Formats: sequence, C-alpha cells, structure tokens
Amino acid sequence: MSTAIVLFRRDLRLADNPALVAACAKHDRILPTCIHAPDEEAPWAPGAASRWWLHHGLEALHGQLAAQGGDLHLLAGDTLDHLRALIRATGAIAIHWNRRYEPAGIASDTALKAALHEDGLDVHSHAGHLWREPWTLATDAGPPYRVFTPFWRKLRASLPDPKPLPVAHAREWLRLPGSLPTAALGLLPTIRWDAGLASSWTPGEAGAHELLEIFADDAVADYAKGRDLPARHGTSRLSPHLHFGEITPRQIQRMLQDRAAATDARRRPDLEPYLRELGWREFAHHLLYHFPHTPNANFNPRFDGFRWAAADEMLLERWRRGRTGIPLVDAGMRELWHTGWMHNRVRMVVASFLTKNLRQHWQHGAGWFWDTLVDADLANNTLGWQWVAGCGADAAPYFRVFNPYLQAAKFDPEAVYLKRWLPELAGLPAKVIHEAWRHPSVFAGKGYPAPMVDLGASRDAALAAWSALAD
Repeated sequence: MSTAIVLFRRDLRLADNPALVAACAKHDRILPTCIHAPDEEAPWAPGAASRWWLHHGLEALHGQLAAQGGDLHLLAGDTLDHLRALIRATGAIAIHWNRRYEPAGIASDTALKAALHEDGLDVHSHAGHLWREPWTLATDAGPPYRVFTPFWRKLRASLPDPKPLPVAHAREWLRLPGSLPTAALGLLPTIRWDAGLASSWTPGEAGAHELLEIFADDAVADYAKGRDLPARHGTSRLSPHLHFGEITPRQIQRMLQDRAAATDARRRPDLEPYLRELGWREFAHHLLYHFPHTPNANFNPRFDGFRWAAADEMLLERWRRGRTGIPLVDAGMRELWHTGWMHNRVRMVVASFLTKNLRQHWQHGAGWFWDTLVDADLANNTLGWQWVAGCGADAAPYFRVFNPYLQAAKFDPEAVYLKRWLPELAGLPAKVIHEAWRHPSVFAGKGYPAPMVDLGASRDAALAAWSALAD
C-alpha cells in the first residue's frame, strides 16, 4: 500500500483541489497535513485578521475531513523538518501540494521541492488557485502585461468551460499521533477584539458556497450597479474565501454559468462584470509574480522622487480609528475594524484620502490593511494601494482625487451606510451628513470630530507635489 502526504496551505477545501485529487487517484493512504510556518512567509506573514480566519478555516477543514473518517494532521515549525519526520513515520513515497505565487512562497516551495527530490521523494505541485498561472500569459511581444484591459481580453478568451474536479475520496485516510489542536497555533487574539469578525463571517468551504448561493440568487443580476453601493450586499464578499482557497475561480464561474443557463433568457444575468472583477485578481497575481519587488517599492519608479509628507503618527492613528471627521472615510475604517472587511468603493476613497489629502505614503495604508483585512492578499493589496496612489500598473492618475463627500452623496444618498457605522450621526438628515463641513457645530454636538484637513486645500497641495514630480 502506498502512502502520500497532501500539504494544505492556502487551499482549505476538499472540492476542486488538484493536489488532493491527484494524491487520492495514485495512492492508497492519504495523510492530510498542514504545517504552520509563518516565518517562511516573511516579511509578509499573516496579519491579525488573517490569523483569525486561518484558525477557523482550519477548524472547518478538520470537520470536513472528520466527516469522511479522516483528520488534518496539524503541526507548527520548519516545513522540511516536519515532512521528513512524517515520511519516516508513515513510509510515504509522495508529497502533493498546490502552488503558491507570492515571492516568499515561491522561494520556500522551490527549496522544499529540491530538498525532497534529493531525499528521493516523488514531489508534485499543482495549479489550484487561479484560472491561469502567472507565467502562462504574456503580451504578443513577450513581456508581461502592465495594463489590465489587454490582459483581461487574452485571459477571457482563453478560459475554457470549467470542469471542476470532484471531491476527493481517499481509499484510506491516515491518522497519526502528535497532531496539534488548532488553538496551539496561537492564531486567535489574546485580548478578544474579534466579536465583529465572528458575527460577519463563516470561514470554511461551506461558508464560501453559502455566500456564492446568496450572490447567485440576488446580487449578481445587478452587480454592475450594485457593487458600488456600500449600504447593500451588492458584491459577492468571496474575497477572503478565495484568499484561503476555500473556493476557486472556476468553481464560481461554473456555478454562475450553470445558474444563468437555467434562467429564462429574459431574466438571465450578465455575468461579465463580475467575471471581470475576478480577472483583476488574476492580474494582481500576474503583476506580483513578474514584479516581486512591488509590495515594498513603487511599480512606476518615477514616483520614487515623489514628495510624500513626513509620516505623522497622529494623522495615521485618526485615519486608522475612523476619527478623521470625514464621514465616508470614518465609516469605512470603522467597518474594517469591526468586520475585517471594507466595501471596495470605500477602500478606494479611504486610500485616496490617505495618500492624497494627507499625502502619507501608500505603504502606511497597505500595512494597516494587511493586518486588519480578513482578505489580506499580498497581490491584491499591493495592486489596490498602488493603483489609488497613482504609482502602480495601469493606475488611476495621481491627479484623480476622490472627493469623499461627493462619493457618499452619489453611492450612499440616504446615508444608510454612513449611519450604520457612525451611530453618533444616525439622527441627522442625509443632506446634513453629506455636507458635514457646513455644519461644524451640529457635528461637534454629536461628539463627532471636525475634519482633520480641508479637502480642497489638501487636494491642491497634493497636485502641487505631483506637478513638481511631473516637471
């Protein structure tokens, strides 16, 4: 009887899991294993919100495997050392995993595969996270893409009708002594600030598919418009599930296409706007793979000479805590702190405010999002912050400065979202909230801070800094 080890990392699912399916097809006994090794992801080890999700995602995977008579063998420490010990204990002849695409993950997996090959092991890595792996798409001239639209055009044309792999069923799940309880990893905060996360999310494969069902039943039909309205659940909210590999892009595509095909043609939703957003996720990974320095450096080196304001901890802390005096910015930052997530339209507004009205370096914002987002993904986080700051690939020009008051009035006209996250303003009319700068005494009476900057003057200062760079 042959034994294989399947190494779980950011692929906490049983369905459409190429590594698991391949191992079950070739071997009699399977040992599902997760080795928590955050040091191997440095300098981008998971932040606090991601660790919370990981704890609960691992618990969910434990439950799924237990329902099939198996278990997740959970360890912490050096991956190679633990795998070698497991090989000795089980006589395993093969190891399977799904590939990672962050720079540290690629380097770690490359070294791991070489060492295991040297040991005589049969090692297989699989494509399990993206529609297309980052090195498989290039411009006609050969270099990697730097602009989204032609990237998406080629990616969209190359997407086959997805045929998800089945749920894997092992002939025998192998169990070993010595597996750690999930709590031993220390992923949850010691001072419990996570009640809002717990009330907002159900980590795990089942939670991912429940959200997809809800999205397919309702929001996808109005996605092109609804995705911009923060008061509504107009987006899929699948980003953390995608990040932790609890669902895959092709599963999403297949389910939505099947549901649309079964719908009367007159009411059939247009899936393209949503699929295009999944394409942005692919583009982010494409950029990170080809330009691995960008989490710490401007994609556009021209911005290396940009005159950012000196880091101001007081300004940064007011921004982090949602105390800027700008309602839409504060609502977004409070939503983030409470739920570990923020609506994408609002993400752009709070990022623009930080990098342009406060002229603080985009890395201050990227670092805070990394620690507080449950969907903190290095590729997406890097792309998003550099896009808004104007220094990234296919970025919004720096002179595009989001006006938080106009954005709120347009996309939250009744102030439903603002009142939800700014309860001190809940009794005010929407028009008053949207014109906060006109009513300083009213807002002061509610205990709400005055605006920390003048939006017009700070915009002018930002454009002057950009003009100096342009010259």
